[in-house]
Amino acid sequence: MVDSSGPQKDWYSILGACPTDDIQELKQKYQKLILMFHPDKQRPDVSEGEAEQHLQRFIDVDQAWKILSNEESRKKYNLQLRANELKQSWPVDARITLDDMNWDCDIECYTYSCRCGGEFILEKDDLKEMETVVCCDSCSLSIEVKKVRTRAEAECSGGCLHKQLNSIR
Repeated sequence: MVDSSGPQKDWYSILGACPTDDIQELKQKYQKLILMFHPDKQRPDVSEGEAEQHLQRFIDVDQAWKILSNEESRKKYNLQLRANELKQSWPVDARITLDDMNWDCDIECYTYSCRCGGEFILEKDDLKEMETVVCCDSCSLSIEVKKVRTRAEAECSGGCLHKQLNSIR
């Protein structure tokens, strides 16, 4: 039915529909697409790659119809869409740069003190994006961190390297 793990396909866009469409509109869009991409309706001169794309599109259209035509699964899907929208729009308490955070060589992460006494912890692996939202480890506040720092890591790496060399000796 509706899978809550992993990236979710946009079933509405697959049908060329929107959440406000009624069941009759969804059915018309489904029927048009299912005929267009049905494997038995393909031209004989279609390349193998294009035939595979059409088959995948046919499967996606069929799956979208199964989810959106059933009232219960459509409600669950709509709730998941709404939950994903809410997750993506965090209420941000502050906007800081990586330079405002403290680099901890021992655990290799950035920290920033929260007004509640907790900490915002940003691991090195989480720095893929230019902006990252980080939640406090003890309250519901969050901050947005912009990635502009490499100087502190460079300064610290000399000390960390020195520590590592001393521990080997």
